[in-house]
Amino acid sequence: MRAMASLLEVEDLGAGYGNASVLEGVSFALDAGASLALLGRNGMGKTTLLTTLMGLTRQTRGRIRLDGRDLAAVPSHRRARAGLGWVPQERDIFASLTVEENLAVVARPGPWTLERVYATFARLAERRGNFGNQLSGGEQQMLAMGRALMLNPRLLLLDEPLEGLAPIIAQELLAVMTRMVREASMAVILVEQHAHQILPLTQRALVLERGRVVHDGASAELVAQPALLERWLGVAAHDAPQPS
Repeated sequence: MRAMASLLEVEDLGAGYGNASVLEGVSFALDAGASLALLGRNGMGKTTLLTTLMGLTRQTRGRIRLDGRDLAAVPSHRRARAGLGWVPQERDIFASLTVEENLAVVARPGPWTLERVYATFARLAERRGNFGNQLSGGEQQMLAMGRALMLNPRLLLLDEPLEGLAPIIAQELLAVMTRMVREASMAVILVEQHAHQILPLTQRALVLERGRVVHDGASAELVAQPALLERWLGVAAHDAPQPS
């Protein structure tokens, strides 16, 4: 009997911007409901990998399959329908729409509804009538995450969701991400500079060095080997983040 394919399969992927090549021969797979920490120093290709999955870079080689479907012919604006949810660093919320309008405009059928998003992010429920540009940075990040969840994706891509947030907001979002990972209702790829925050809540870790995979294994392995983290990331696993 043939084994079931992974939800996401990336094979020998190369990608970049213009004539610049960023990713070289990246390969990995992710099962439905699984969680992956994507680590590496700045400029090593983490964001480029996520944007390539979303179809926003120049893919030069390799394949990306989602649930067995090759995404090469799927334009970026249709990849959400294919099952990809994305929270970019820039958040990209609609500043001139209210919180509720931001959420409702992208809604797709599934377990994540307005009520569930409001129950998860109480601050959004309190500010449902506020416009996007009236929210704090932390509230905008919650809205960006809530909007991605309203798509009811099979795979959620989170690009440094804790960056620049006040510690109390970062801890609130970290708790939400922990619950999502434990529920395993969707697969999650999480990019974060501070490895110590996401390794305990993810199953696997992928480390990129100059656009290539230098480590692919259980997150617990890296937690147990801080010397490797220090070598690849330049910081030890226990180093505290410095949000602005």
